[in-house]
Amino acid sequence: MKDKKFHTSFFNLHPLTLLVELSCKSEYAILALLEMASYYQNGEPLQIRQIAAQQNIPDRYLEQLLATLRRGGIVKSQRGSKGGYLLAREPRKITILEILECLEGLDVRICEENINPRTVDSSVVDDIWQEACQAANLVLQNYTLQDLCEKRDSRRQLDIMYYI
Repeated sequence: MKDKKFHTSFFNLHPLTLLVELSCKSEYAILALLEMASYYQNGEPLQIRQIAAQQNIPDRYLEQLLATLRRGGIVKSQRGSKGGYLLAREPRKITILEILECLEGLDVRICEENINPRTVDSSVVDDIWQEACQAANLVLQNYTLQDLCEKRDSRRQLDIMYYI
């Protein structure tokens, strides 16, 4: 086992294991943000119970996630009887990478370089790992909430056409 720390991606992986699986926390947060993005244009905040019911997310867990996203500047909260949460910026300006960084507490854009690899073999493995992490981060940086909304809407249209 290597003693080098890998701070390469939100995947939080052992260097020799590629488990590309979204955490439950991240999935729930992205689903909640997609719901909020759907209502972004009307400027009305959504209440936790509305989002939770629509996306089938436990209320208390969603409350914690939204608090984290608020601290990260991704959502903002509005108090009062018509209060709730809304996106802090346009959906096209919020990347999936930014969301994951906020939730997972990692700067996933940084891929550490191993200055003194123990062997030539390990340096070759490290090079490939770095390339894989950079590619994954680039994909996550290139997708925004708006992109996900458009993909969702497109799939909904296909589903409607399928049933007709």
